[in-house]
Amino acid sequence: MNEKSVDIAAWFWNPKIWLPPNVTWDSFIEKDIEDNQLFSEDGEFAQFTDLWYPIPIAMVLMLIRFAVERWIFKPIGVKAGMKDNKRVYPKSNSILEASYRNSNAPSSETVESLAVETQLSEIEIQRWFRQRKFAEMPTTLQKFCETGWRFVFYSGIFVYGGIVLWSKPYFWDIDRCWFEYPKHKISFDLWLYYMLELAFYWSLCFSQFFDVKRKDFWEMFIHHQATIALIMFSWTTHFVRMGTLVMIVHDCGDPLLELAKLLRYAKNTRASEAVLVVFTPVWVISRCVVFPGWILKSTIYDGLRYGEVFPAYYIFNGLLCTLQCLHVMWTYLLFKAIYRAMSTKSDSIDDIRSDSEEESEESTSVKKQN
Repeated sequence: MNEKSVDIAAWFWNPKIWLPPNVTWDSFIEKDIEDNQLFSEDGEFAQFTDLWYPIPIAMVLMLIRFAVERWIFKPIGVKAGMKDNKRVYPKSNSILEASYRNSNAPSSETVESLAVETQLSEIEIQRWFRQRKFAEMPTTLQKFCETGWRFVFYSGIFVYGGIVLWSKPYFWDIDRCWFEYPKHKISFDLWLYYMLELAFYWSLCFSQFFDVKRKDFWEMFIHHQATIALIMFSWTTHFVRMGTLVMIVHDCGDPLLELAKLLRYAKNTRASEAVLVVFTPVWVISRCVVFPGWILKSTIYDGLRYGEVFPAYYIFNGLLCTLQCLHVMWTYLLFKAIYRAMSTKSDSIDDIRSDSEEESEESTSVKKQN
């Protein structure tokens, strides 16, 4: 490493930015632990190098996901009447394909230009675009399988997180998140909880390029990256205790949301609505009551009361406040969707975080028949 790289690294990892006053990175190096021992009996301090572990763990999760989708949820979906249709693409045409990549809904001027260039009629070109778009639409079975995997993971990580945190004193007394900060050792169960959460969002980033195509592809990609950044930031700055509380609060509603989607895809509308009735207060209480009233209150007020502030502390609070703004926006959209469903007397209520991908092939086929 050359001298310039060393200077940049020293500037970036300046402890005056990342750590409280009078604390350095050397404060978290324990020389009495053997090199081949990951954790001592009372735990180990969070190390930035630990953040490499979620990458291979994410690969393992993707393999588990493949098995769960193929051998558990796919047979269930087929038995529930979902079709396992294969995608049928229109006849290959490089000119039309290039135009489709720019826009899958060409204007009339574009269609006229393509007709001249390809020697096809405008009707044939419009039909080609419809077939090409239809070929990329996900089937209900595909969405059912993906949702099933998320339901399994969210349920498992919520249960595991609850078991891990149940025995932690700071879960019952949040002030303990600040006692002796930042010298908080992490037991293996907490370490694994953090690594699994981070690995899951890494796996979503990787698999998103192969999953069902969604309208909000890049928005979700940015969301995953922001979540990863927040988890990594809290780990690096040793806000691990508070980070685990943030994760458990956010995990409690996710299994219900995915279950409601599974039931909707299986055309069990009443059961789906019943789950959404339970999900709504869980969402509101966890995101708009517990999160600001318990976690944000502690990070903003108790953090100042128990210790000295530093730049990373303000960054951490800024990220959490931004997250709360998103909670308020999503809650507004949730109630707006519920009100719209009630006022129009529709058969089902689509929650605001339901799938935003293109319509399924089956639903498109129904519309064509009507």
